[in-house]
Amino acid sequence: MLNTAQMPSTEQVLNTTQIPNTAQIPNITQNSNTTQMINITHQLSEVFFRDLIASTFGLQHLDNFITKIIQTLERQKNILTQDLLDLLMTYNPEKTISMLHDFNPHTHDLIHLSNKGFNLVTMSQDKLPVPPAFIITTEIFRCREVVFKFSKAKEEFMKQIRESLTKIEGMTGKVFGDPENPLALSVRSGSALSMPGMMATIHNLGFNEEIIEEYVNRHGNDYLAWDNYRRFIQSWAMISGKLDRDDFQKLMDEAKAKYQVNLKWEFKPEQMRELALNYQRLARQTGLGIPDDPWLQLVGAISMVLDSWENAKAIDYRRIMDLSDAWGTAVIVQTMVFGNKSNKSGSGVLFTSHPYRKVQRVALWGDYAYGDQGEDIVSGLVTSYPVSVKQAELDGRDTEKSLEKKFPQIYEKLLEIARELVYQKRWNPQEMEFTFESDNPKDLYLLQTRDMITIKKKERFDVFIETDSLNNSFLGKGIGVSGSAISGLAVFSEENIQALRQKFEKEKIAGSKIFGSQQNEISGSHQNEIPLILIRQDTVPEDIKVISMTDGLLTSRGGQTSHASVVAVRLEKTCVVGCRQMKVYESRRYCEIGGKRISFGDLISIDGRNGRVFHGAHAIENEIHILPI
Repeated sequence: MLNTAQMPSTEQVLNTTQIPNTAQIPNITQNSNTTQMINITHQLSEVFFRDLIASTFGLQHLDNFITKIIQTLERQKNILTQDLLDLLMTYNPEKTISMLHDFNPHTHDLIHLSNKGFNLVTMSQDKLPVPPAFIITTEIFRCREVVFKFSKAKEEFMKQIRESLTKIEGMTGKVFGDPENPLALSVRSGSALSMPGMMATIHNLGFNEEIIEEYVNRHGNDYLAWDNYRRFIQSWAMISGKLDRDDFQKLMDEAKAKYQVNLKWEFKPEQMRELALNYQRLARQTGLGIPDDPWLQLVGAISMVLDSWENAKAIDYRRIMDLSDAWGTAVIVQTMVFGNKSNKSGSGVLFTSHPYRKVQRVALWGDYAYGDQGEDIVSGLVTSYPVSVKQAELDGRDTEKSLEKKFPQIYEKLLEIARELVYQKRWNPQEMEFTFESDNPKDLYLLQTRDMITIKKKERFDVFIETDSLNNSFLGKGIGVSGSAISGLAVFSEENIQALRQKFEKEKIAGSKIFGSQQNEISGSHQNEIPLILIRQDTVPEDIKVISMTDGLLTSRGGQTSHASVVAVRLEKTCVVGCRQMKVYESRRYCEIGGKRISFGDLISIDGRNGRVFHGAHAIENEIHILPI
């Protein structure tokens, strides 16, 4: 291309020393005015420079290349806005995907891979048992608007996904969408700082009714195939916002009553098939279109995870935790492993150290369940069991059902891994998700790990003063998760909280009017405030806002690693979970426990260290505890 800045100026054209008369073409010099001379000189210059470019090695190719770029930008200008065009120019396709077992050096950091993805890559490099996966980095999140709008960029991105999926198929020996040896996938979110449960996760994708029927005819495994399909439909429908967990739980409860079973793995294969198809029918009745094509399932799931960064619960969580909206999410596409294969398989979440002690020594703690997938543990919908014998003893739970006793080889392998990470590799104490497909440690897999939230070496604790009144008010016991002793008013919803706050503001009610003369002894750090204790069966990620508005949390379901526990610890709330003696009627604004009915606005007390629950308000004193190792 000709650079006009290099063309002669008017003065140069008129200067006969630049182009002597003897060198000028005769018919040009005759009867030529100044304007004509300028135009003629420009034409001659153009010819001169083009001849120069044509005869100079490489310049012609450069000129053609730049011309094509300008032509392409001109065409794209009609498709994309200026902002999108600028974004497209900064997009780097080489930074979009990183394999877990062969990571991309251009994206090997927390920002691109997320905390979850970075730790998975690190564990894979250390030869720990992590299922094969690839990570779609935050480069796609940053540029997703233009990548999905501009066909060429989208086609290239889809090609990269297909190539990455082919690598996983080669590693596992399974084929995505093939009924002979099908590959099932999970699609999960991941940000630079962990946001547990706030964004989308879709498990068990890669199946449809036809693939399952053909697979079952060839190989059997009816129960597992239909159970996984049921789980896939539920996760997709819940993320879409069309249905919630209670809609599916109603179908589950009806099936249990119909076939007189207590636990879902007691269903016969044909009964599980019927339940899965009922889930499918419910989804279709709501107008929800779940793709049958496994490839469309994968592409749709990736889009849903990217979009979930902007959902209400994620926005609330970032606001409450003061996290940036700009980081975005990576997408982790990973091979499924199945804790629901049989009653000799299972899933769980463990801490590598006791959550209430100084974290210098590895000691496994947490929850697991056999015959279930990990999502069941986190949601708190299944009965979970302690990881270690010591934990079971302190929680007052059955030691024989602990992972250490029931699956000793799995426990020992997890303990070995925890010691390697903390003692040898100097990782911080970890919170790890695991699944085992049999009781053989070779079938153990690590799905995720992140730094534990630990407490300080010294803590001030509020403790109930042991009195006859306290002992006579005992209602029941759950699992103490965080905080210490607190007395407050029972609430069951955000509407309850708002109603009380408005009442307090209108009537100027202080804590002393609720607790009487014992205010200083009872409320501890809540001087002149009235603590509120949220009571639920269990919590879901959408509850982050209402939990943040209260001082304490009490649930009838869940374990130490359930969603309620994780969020309560992060928000530094007093929390007791898994109080199974308690029946909660949220819509009616009351619960029943220990022969007592606790209604909205009634006084109740909980102890976040030992899990005790009491009726009424009770005196509290403050103690300094130096925690044991």
